[in-house]
Amino acid sequence: MNTQREKGRRAATSGFTLVELMVVIAIIAILATIVGFNVLGAIGEGNIAGAQAQIKQFENAIVAYKIKFKRLPASLEDLAHPPKGDPLMESIPNDPWGNAYQYSVEGSSKYKIISYGGDGSPGGTDEDADISTDKMAAD
Repeated sequence: MNTQREKGRRAATSGFTLVELMVVIAIIAILATIVGFNVLGAIGEGNIAGAQAQIKQFENAIVAYKIKFKRLPASLEDLAHPPKGDPLMESIPNDPWGNAYQYSVEGSSKYKIISYGGDGSPGGTDEDADISTDKMAAD
């Protein structure tokens, strides 16, 4: 009979208290928040780097187009569908945020390519900042 009473006491005192569980949950929540902010920051930086890399690809294809046709393309689509010959790019991708790149020709030898960033509109800061050939040349 004595052994059953001891088993009952051990069962009642084993396990975690509510306070201990709440402390563990709070620590997990804090760690998840820290990791979440770091991951979101890395995704934003990756999108910016991706847009810059795509703009560099456009610039290389535009140089090849100008050498071949002695003029700048009227649109980025001309790189994938030139008037004659093989395409210089397979297709024209959208920027990492899913928006179309903006392309304009300024004179016979100057052009500008812009991604409006995460917000898809001119201006902005951080991930929403514009990425353009002008800004990339200045960096």
